[in-house]
Formats: sequence, structure tokens, C-alpha cells
Amino acid sequence: MSGLRELKKERTRRTLSEVAIGLFLEKGFDAVSVAEIAAAAEVSKPTLFRYFPAKEDLVLHRFADHEQEPARVVAAARAAGVPPLEALRDHVLAGLERHDPVTGLNDAPGVLAFHRLLYGTPALAAGMHTYQGRSEEALAAALGGADPLAARLAAAQIVAVLRVLGEENVRRIAAGESVEQVLPGAVAATRAAFRRLEEGLSLSSEAARG
Repeated sequence: MSGLRELKKERTRRTLSEVAIGLFLEKGFDAVSVAEIAAAAEVSKPTLFRYFPAKEDLVLHRFADHEQEPARVVAAARAAGVPPLEALRDHVLAGLERHDPVTGLNDAPGVLAFHRLLYGTPALAAGMHTYQGRSEEALAAALGGADPLAARLAAAQIVAVLRVLGEENVRRIAAGESVEQVLPGAVAATRAAFRRLEEGLSLSSEAARG
């Protein structure tokens, strides 16, 4: 029963987020009140706040599944004896090939509208900073090793690289380039960025296993 209950909660959470994002895209983030979202979703304000403590969370919910994605990739790489940077690079390259919106390389109208909302709203941009901080913490824990500070520094650099790569893809797509035009440069930039990380970080498979 607990599994069914969690599934229902997740469905409700997704519905609330979708209703809110639809209103934000139509009217703008600041022009939509929490009360308006609750009314449109046919729930009470207390119910909405039970699922999303802050208005920004209604949008950033879409990133919830990806918050610990780098950490999950590294954990799987450690188990397989694969260097973490190699695993992360290949994960990003695979995302580019399938046009995963998380990579920024997606020109579907809905994705473009969402990116305009996200990057054009200061409150959401600030929320993304918090999300990235949690992603860094999870990645540092996955990297492990004898020096916690070194793991934190490495995680911060990796997350920053992922952010900049994604933002550059978003910028180029928003400027009118197609996915097909951006893809070769995005792949080259990803490979170059991870080469630089490899030159600056000592994250062998042995070190990754801690």
C-alpha cells in the first residue's frame, strides 16, 4: 500500500507542477499567485504547500530527478571500476545524442518555453543555484576518497562544467540554431571540457573507490 500511496503522491506532485508551469508560461512567474495555482489545480493552498513549500519549487520540481544524476553515474562507475570522469563524459554525450532537455540540446517548443521561463526569472535562477549546491554535495559523497575537501572541490568543478555546457546549448538554440547545427559543437565542447577536467583533477578509478 505504501508504494501505491507514494505513486499517488508523485502523480499529484506532477499535476500541480504542470498546472503551475502552464500558468507561468501564459502569464509570467511573478503574475501568478499561489492561490491561483491552487484554484486551477482544484486543491487548497495548504495542500499545495504540503507538496511544494515554495512557489519556485513548482518549476524546479522538473529537476528533482536529475539532482543526484551525476552522483548516480559516479556510483555506478565505481562499482564497474570505470573512472568517474569518463563515465560522466559518456553520460553527457549520450544525453546529447538523444536530445535530452537537461543538456540544453532540445528545440521542442515546450522545452524552449520552459527554458525562457527558467533563465528569464531571477527567483528561479536563484533556485537553480540551490539545486546545483545539493547536486555538488551528492556528487562529492559519491566521489569519496580520503580527502573530503578534495572531493568537494572536484564536485564543484564538475557541476560547474555541466552547467556551463548546458547553458551554452540553451543559448545557441534560443538564438535560432537547430539541434542538428548545435550538436557537433556541443559534442566537441563536452569532450574538450572533460579533457580539461582530467588534466586538473586526479580521479582515477582507484581514487574513486575511496
